[in-house]
Amino acid sequence: MMLAAGATVVVAGLGVGLGLGLTGSSHAPSHTATTPPASSGSVVGAGSPGPAGPEGVPVPQAPVLASAGSTANAQPVDGISCDRSEQTLFHVHTHLTIFVNGRARQIPAGIGIAPPRTAQQTPEGPFVSGGSCLYWLHTHAADGIVHIESPVRRAFTLGDFFAIWGQPLGPDQVGPATGTVTAYVNGTVHLGNPAAIALGAHVQIQLDVGSPLVAPETIHFPAGL
Repeated sequence: MMLAAGATVVVAGLGVGLGLGLTGSSHAPSHTATTPPASSGSVVGAGSPGPAGPEGVPVPQAPVLASAGSTANAQPVDGISCDRSEQTLFHVHTHLTIFVNGRARQIPAGIGIAPPRTAQQTPEGPFVSGGSCLYWLHTHAADGIVHIESPVRRAFTLGDFFAIWGQPLGPDQVGPATGTVTAYVNGTVHLGNPAAIALGAHVQIQLDVGSPLVAPETIHFPAGL
């Protein structure tokens, strides 16, 4: 858990790597391509990503894709436990961005944090600092930062995160949004089920549902995040 400041966002061209690497993670996506699928349709610029939130990362000024949910009544999900305190033997952060038919959707704070949640109202927006327990994958702010804080070193996938969220994820659905899903990992098109995308340190994932597609965004992670 960390509050930071001073992040900025840039938009990468399609098929251009973002140069951030996968520091701290050896789990690369299983399939990638440098151009969108032929049937993907037009591509538009992302526009303004929104002001920086309490972690120093922009918060989309957009509707929430789906509520943070009840985190499966704190039961283990995909072998991931909900613990009373954060587990930081393996501690990295992934960024997730979602667009539906070319429009941004916000990923809420508090995913993976079981109620009753404790929230701080900061000048940059709410920050969910805790709850009755925290899964090893969770969000503290509505900025798309997925905190991976685990007592063991193991592979984690985007599908694990969505399972904890209680939302479906597949080639034709992202949460309640349905349509063809185009996924980008570090600015490169990922071919295959988006649920298989590996999470890791400073991995940047974008999911576009439907069309038009949006040019991949990337953030600059603040120091310490």
